[in-house]
Amino acid sequence: MGLIQAAVGSIGGMLADQWKDFYTVPEGLPATAALFAAVPRGTNAGRGSNTKGSSNIITNGSKIVVPEGYGLLLFQDGAITGFAAEPGGYEWNSNDLQSKSIFTGGGFVESMVKQSWERFKFGGQPGSQQSAFFVSLKELPDNRFGTQSDIYWDDRYLNAQVGAITRGSYTLKIVDPILFVKSFVPAKYLQAGQVFDFTDLDNAAASQLFNEVVGSLAPAFSLYTNDPEKGNRITKIQQDSVGFAKSLSDAVESAYQWKSDRGLAIVKTAIISIEYDAQTKELLKTVQRADALLGARGNSNLQASVAAGMQSAGENSGANGIFGMGMAAGVAGISGLQQPVAPAVPVPAAPAPAPADDPIARLTKAKQMLDAGLITQADYDAVKAKALGL
Repeated sequence: MGLIQAAVGSIGGMLADQWKDFYTVPEGLPATAALFAAVPRGTNAGRGSNTKGSSNIITNGSKIVVPEGYGLLLFQDGAITGFAAEPGGYEWNSNDLQSKSIFTGGGFVESMVKQSWERFKFGGQPGSQQSAFFVSLKELPDNRFGTQSDIYWDDRYLNAQVGAITRGSYTLKIVDPILFVKSFVPAKYLQAGQVFDFTDLDNAAASQLFNEVVGSLAPAFSLYTNDPEKGNRITKIQQDSVGFAKSLSDAVESAYQWKSDRGLAIVKTAIISIEYDAQTKELLKTVQRADALLGARGNSNLQASVAAGMQSAGENSGANGIFGMGMAAGVAGISGLQQPVAPAVPVPAAPAPAPADDPIARLTKAKQMLDAGLITQADYDAVKAKALGL
């Protein structure tokens, strides 16, 4: 039993003219719809209507149209009997020996689905209940996340534990529709009229995914900021929707096995806001200042800063303030910045202090003058009498 692929060009009037039942995607679906039942078209632009079919049986010869971006799953008594990921028209015929059960279309769907098909395929005879469901193969947007309190992770670049409150959204993709349906979708959504939507607040399965994403945010931040290929910079996260999505997907897969157990993957993220805790804010300010002092621009900033400091020191403390500023620059090891040095001016030596009034020195000097014939004996005697207080 299975599907026969119709000509691509026969999706229109010619295909519809030949149907017994004609199934396609329901109208008015939200962009976030992931899984929903195919709906029969009872009339087709006045060409006729089918009133003989049962809602639980897909009649042989029924036509099913698979739009671009969707996959088709056929069920019999709760088991998957067919899958088609190639867009186009198909005819259901359980008796035709040329019919097939699976059309993957190649690419990622084929690589992910084939193993699941062999695991879950159904090989029985036509049963009492048959149904057709479409599953979205597109990116499903607007899956939101957020933290109510700080999450913490170790940041190699900042060399410290950092924390933040964050919120954003991500897109999901169903990479293995068969595994997704068999392992994750609750039975209530495998009924006509039900739509499995990841953004539905009443969808308990979707709420579980939300909780798992929030639980994976701290490991995802750690993976991203400690990845050498990303430069270990937290500031890049908000501009790197794909890069952080990979880190988040890897963290989710490591903890909850979304891809291997559920057929799901996170494709892109959008970080709407990050509010860092007080310690992290101070660390980031320090890092920004350090970054500003790197390279040629940093040297210019440093020179301007020192010049402003010297001007302020001169205004506040005169020459002493400028001298102190120069000493501080030297102690700090600032290279490339030279303080102006004034040329040296000779300073005359200060006169020696007058000798003390020593009587011995006076008499010695007077005796030398007497011996040299500069004074008379009478002069010497007078100096001697005065020096000795006679």
